[in-house]
Amino acid sequence: MLTSNILDYFRDERLPTVWCPGCGNGIVLRAFAEAMSQLKYSKDEVAVVSGIGCSSRATGYLDFNTLHTLHGRAIAFATGVKLARPDLKVIVMSGDGDALAIGGNHLIHACRRNIDITIIVFNNNTYGMTGGQHSPTTPERIFSTTAPYGTIERQFDVVELARSAGASYIARATTYHYNLLVKILVNAISHKGFSVVDVFTQCPTYFGRYSKKGTAPKMLEYFKETAVTIEKAKNMSPEDLKGKFVIGELYKEEREDYCSMYEKIKELAKAGENSANS
Repeated sequence: MLTSNILDYFRDERLPTVWCPGCGNGIVLRAFAEAMSQLKYSKDEVAVVSGIGCSSRATGYLDFNTLHTLHGRAIAFATGVKLARPDLKVIVMSGDGDALAIGGNHLIHACRRNIDITIIVFNNNTYGMTGGQHSPTTPERIFSTTAPYGTIERQFDVVELARSAGASYIARATTYHYNLLVKILVNAISHKGFSVVDVFTQCPTYFGRYSKKGTAPKMLEYFKETAVTIEKAKNMSPEDLKGKFVIGELYKEEREDYCSMYEKIKELAKAGENSANS
């Protein structure tokens, strides 16, 4: 249920956004604000970090502790924030290019460490801000400004990558499935450990145009028709799932997070110093 106070989480003077008409980033941003409203964190208890790209402009519109950082380095900055201030809820907002190309190594090791951070991947299958180049999540045989004859690289699956690297909470939603997206964001941010939320979002300006998937409404229809919930997928055969993608909470594991382990190391080091000085 939509609450009435989500505008409290925005910097009014920065609106409207610079995003293109039909872009799904605004839907993701609204879902995040709705999730934060439900969680009832004060703005001083939250830090939101972004890198570079269309989606990374999100931090400029949010009225939390925010950092707009370097291309691909959002998780590195967020890790520093979390280690310095473990009391903060730290969220990274990143595009598929920012998180998986130049920032891919940071993503892998954040999953491995299970640091208590949530990353929201605005996955629109393209580099939108710089002109529609194909990204690590662009499907094969899709046209882009840098692949005029179609891409020949296999795409990264954010969910499979995060699972194999060790993230303890992994989920996927789309901009069409708004209520599910809000629920997932609430659960991901509440989870103690590294949480990865893969959000399929539409870019009609570049991806929709070059891939022939059409306008924003057409792309939302595609999400509606192609997505299968995790509950339904359990009863479907591999043949039935071909050409589909699964949404929902896909993996969750309760495991000690990096910051908790780091605090124990600090206590051991302190005890060692005291013992040596006594």
